[in-house]
Amino acid sequence: MKLKIGLVTAAALITVLVVYLAETRNHFFDSTVYHGAIQYWFRGDGGLVYDWLRPGNPYGFTYPPFAGLVMAPMAILPLGAVVSITLVATVLTTAVVTWWLAGPLIRRRGWTVWFALAIAVCLAISFEPVRETITFGQINVLLLALVAGDLLLGLSRGRKWAGVGIGLATAIKLTPGIFIVYLLVTRRWRAAATASGTAAGATLLAAALFPDESREFWTSALWDTNRVGVLSIVSNQSERGLLARLALGPAESKVWLVGVLVTLAFWVWRVARAPEDIAGGLALTGIVGCLVSPVSWIHHWVWLLPAIILCVEANRKALGISAYLVLTSRLTWLWERPGRPLELIGGNLYVWFGLALLIWTPIGTRRSTEIHAKDKILT
Repeated sequence: MKLKIGLVTAAALITVLVVYLAETRNHFFDSTVYHGAIQYWFRGDGGLVYDWLRPGNPYGFTYPPFAGLVMAPMAILPLGAVVSITLVATVLTTAVVTWWLAGPLIRRRGWTVWFALAIAVCLAISFEPVRETITFGQINVLLLALVAGDLLLGLSRGRKWAGVGIGLATAIKLTPGIFIVYLLVTRRWRAAATASGTAAGATLLAAALFPDESREFWTSALWDTNRVGVLSIVSNQSERGLLARLALGPAESKVWLVGVLVTLAFWVWRVARAPEDIAGGLALTGIVGCLVSPVSWIHHWVWLLPAIILCVEANRKALGISAYLVLTSRLTWLWERPGRPLELIGGNLYVWFGLALLIWTPIGTRRSTEIHAKDKILT
């Protein structure tokens, strides 16, 4: 018992140190953007939330109006409170998601639950996309929790409300909408309708309350890539980011479109062959969403966690462990400045591991299917 307590204490201290070092670089940047934009929107001179830009750079509020409605309490909260609430919520949500994903493995192996879970949570928080989410003050883990809970607790158990979490996540940030496509591909018509209806209802509610903001977002802000940054910087670990770093010129958009279509076709082929494997579907759909999105910052790649855990659980341990270790190491940042040797490989590590996990993450096998079916999800 003393040894286990000592190991957990050491892991927790290392995790705190890792997160602290990340915070010295990121300074909860995105939380300051959200807070500034919401303060301007609700307490300013009547301007739109999309009018506000962080002083000294082009970054502003990029989410749909419904996300602004969810974040409305920021209008009365000081920035310190917003940062604290976001930090605590992300850490707790990471722990919950880790339990959902790794709980069956812990039980099946007969490990001491509190010890194994504590180590798993420390590993999850130390994973670069998660620690970047925490120290930027982002919402990626919260969206992962909405979707994972919807699929693993709702869809896998045939709940009538299955799809609500995916719909809400889509209304907050459009990229989780890929999971509605997943529901359609696997012929979960009821859940797909629920998700679509929830997303539409939340979006229409925001449009009714904030018609000007809704018009601005859907006709202008959504299409303004300057609001999210330069596509070619190394932090953009999507297929589009990879191509932007290759500087292909006018052919770039066409090559990207072909790549997206091929990637989506392969994803559809894999998940359609194993519609019963919801855990595998969660893993592959999260990955494909990051790959095909024009912009997938490193902190967006929290969606790799389900795939990594599935690989460790099944017969792809080398892939899962190597993906975790390499991506957690910040090795990608050695190529932050372009022109270094092996840039095509090192500057796109998330893309390459994303593709590898899309191809080789176990799905439809007896073990991967039963991870969240036979053993169930612990609540």
